[in-house]
Amino acid sequence: MNKLNIICAFTILALLQGCAAAIVAGGATAVTSANDRRTLGAQIDDKNVVLKAQRALADDPTTAEGSNINIASYNGVILLTGQTTNEQIRQQAQALVTQIDGVRDVQNQIRLGNVTAMTTRTRDGWISTKVKSKLLADEQVSGLNIKVITENAEVFLMGIVTQVEADKAVDIARHVDGVSRVVKAFEVR
Repeated sequence: MNKLNIICAFTILALLQGCAAAIVAGGATAVTSANDRRTLGAQIDDKNVVLKAQRALADDPTTAEGSNINIASYNGVILLTGQTTNEQIRQQAQALVTQIDGVRDVQNQIRLGNVTAMTTRTRDGWISTKVKSKLLADEQVSGLNIKVITENAEVFLMGIVTQVEADKAVDIARHVDGVSRVVKAFEVR
């Protein structure tokens, strides 16, 4: 009977730890959403646009295979990054996402070339983390309002910012180890 109580206690403890992680993650999402300069509706629209764009690219035989195309959206502006083998596929990807309701602009930054290796993508994730951390730590930049996307050591910055914030964010990103180029995709207000 005592062993059963101990097993039950450990099971409940394990389940509660999962709940705590969910509560913390949910709280972090709520804080990020509350501090976002986009309306809640625009945030939801951006998520829906990305899903529709991913589906459109996956359903099209031209863009579905042999390419690495990533999609980000911020306030109706789509950023396409990644690699593809020819200009036709690059243009087809742009044409497909331009047709989606809610898309105000498409910034096509897909590069012609071979798909990057997993090690490169891992390094890109690390670069994004370092850039985002430095943006969040800086007092002149609202790091919560800047989305950081890294593709093959190129850092793309999206968000609604002032000109001062845009300039400072670019300067911060430019000086992070491993960054080869910084591309602004900001909406400056």
